[in-house]
Amino acid sequence: QVQLVESGGGLVQPGGSLRLSCAASGIILSSYVMAWHRQAPGKRREWVASIINDGSTNYTDSVKGRFTMSRDNAKNLVYLQMNNLAPEDTGVYYCNGVRRTWPTRDYWGQGTQVIVSS
Repeated sequence: QVQLVESGGGLVQPGGSLRLSCAASGIILSSYVMAWHRQAPGKRREWVASIINDGSTNYTDSVKGRFTMSRDNAKNLVYLQMNNLAPEDTGVYYCNGVRRTWPTRDYWGQGTQVIVSS
């Protein structure tokens, strides 16, 4: 059974930091492109960041320079370090794993809530 379990969310003041973790089980993490997405209240889910097996990352423009995504294939863990958080970063953050080679797979976690507020 495949599971992606996020943790590390919470309430933080503007300018603060959080580190989200995604623990993967039932998959070989190195076979997957991993990503973080978020959904703000009343808005559509949006892509935040991705990381491929060699560690190369991509970020949506609004988080560049503030968020850093990393992965530890040996521990089956993915991280999202979020610095200088702003109220617009508030939302539920979801971990996503995509296998693009056959057989293709697309897995999602249940999400972890991040609230940025003073």
